[in-house]
Amino acid sequence: MIDFKSTLKMAIVSLKINKMRSMLTSLGIIIGVSAVIIMLAVGSGASRKIAKDMESMGSNLLMIRSASATSGGVRMGFGTKPSLTLKDAEAIEKNCRGVLAVAPYSSGTSQLTYGNQNWSTSVGGTTASYLFIRNYEVLSGRNFIPEDIKNNTKVAIIGNTVATELFGDMDPINKTMRIGNVPFKIVGLLKTKGQSGMGMDQDDLVFIPITTAQKKVFGTSFPGTVNMINVKAQNSDVINTTQEDISELLKTRHHIGKTQDDDFEIRNLAEMQETIKSSAKTMSILLGAIASVSLLVGGIGIMNIMLVSVTERTKEIGIRMAIGAKASDIRIQFLIESFLLSVAGGVIGVLIGVLGAKIVDLTGAMSVAVSGGSIALSLGFSGAIGVLFGYYPAYKASLLNPIDALRYE
Repeated sequence: MIDFKSTLKMAIVSLKINKMRSMLTSLGIIIGVSAVIIMLAVGSGASRKIAKDMESMGSNLLMIRSASATSGGVRMGFGTKPSLTLKDAEAIEKNCRGVLAVAPYSSGTSQLTYGNQNWSTSVGGTTASYLFIRNYEVLSGRNFIPEDIKNNTKVAIIGNTVATELFGDMDPINKTMRIGNVPFKIVGLLKTKGQSGMGMDQDDLVFIPITTAQKKVFGTSFPGTVNMINVKAQNSDVINTTQEDISELLKTRHHIGKTQDDDFEIRNLAEMQETIKSSAKTMSILLGAIASVSLLVGGIGIMNIMLVSVTERTKEIGIRMAIGAKASDIRIQFLIESFLLSVAGGVIGVLIGVLGAKIVDLTGAMSVAVSGGSIALSLGFSGAIGVLFGYYPAYKASLLNPIDALRYE
C-alpha cells in the first residue's frame, strides 16, 4: 500500500533542494494563470459594462421612427418624413398586445439661457412615460403630469449636465430658464446616468411636454406629428408579438397596401441587446482561450524539467527501488512533485492576476471584473496540467530497472 504521507514529504524535500529549478519550472504556470485571470477579468468587465449600458437604454424596447424624406432624388434618412402622430401612439397603447408603456418623442437642438449663462443641448418633447421606458429617474422635483401635456404647459425636466452648466451649485427646481426665446419653469432634475456605451452624455438633455414642443418650441408644418414612438413591451416573451401588432396597426392607419413600402421603421432593441451581449460573451471566451495557451506552454515546460529530473535522479530512484520502493511509489512521488509545482504556480499566478486586474481597473483604462469562477477555473486547470504533463516523466521513472539505475553515472 502506498504511504502517501512519506511520499509527499519526500516530494517536498526534493523540490526544496532544487529551489531555483522549481521556481523556474513554475514560471510558465504563473504567467499562464495570471494571463487567464486578467483576460477573463477584462472580458467579464466589458460584458458587465455593456449590460449596464443596455439597461440604461431601457429593456424590452421598440423604437418606431418615421419614414425617410426624399429631396431632389436624395434620401434624407429615417425620421425626416413626418408620418407618425400622437394619435398613432394612443392607438398603439390601446390596441396592441403586450404593451406596457408608450411615449411619443420629438427632439431638436436648442440654446438654453439662465441669467448670463447659456448652453446648447438636445431638447426632447415627450410624455411622463418616456422616463419610465428609458430608465430615467427623477432626483428632485417631479415628472410630467397629464395637465402639462393637455395644456401645453411650459415646464422642463433637466439632466445633471445642464443643471451644472446653467445653475452651478444652485438648486434648479422652480427656476426659470429660456429654451430659445420661450421661458420654461424647471420642475424636475434627473438622477445622473453618465455616459452611454457610445460615449454620449446621457445627462446633457432637457425634456419638455410633447405638445409644448410642437406648438411653442419646434413648430411643424404637420400638426400632431412626432419623430419617434417608444414602446416598452411587458416582457421579452411578448415583444415580437407586440412588434407584429404595431406593424399591422400602423399599416392600417396609414393606408399602406401590401405592395407599398412602409412609411415607418420598427427597431427591436431587445434583439440588438441580446446580439451585443452574445458578442461580448464570445469575446470573453476567446480572450480566456488565448490566455490558456500560456498554461499549456507552462505544462510542457513542467514535463521537460521533470524529464530532466528523472535523468538526474536515476541513481536516487535505483536506491529507493532497491530498498523496497515499488514502481507505484516512484510514480506517485513524481506526480506529486509535478502537481505541487503547478498548484504553487497557480496560486502565485492568481495573486498576480488579481493584482494586475485591480491596477487596470484603477487606471480607468477599461472596466474589469474578477470572478470567483475564473480563479477556481485557473487553479483547477493548473492542477490538472501538473498531473497531465507530469504523468509521462513519472511513468518513465517508475519503469527504471533498479540494477541499471544503480549503475547509472
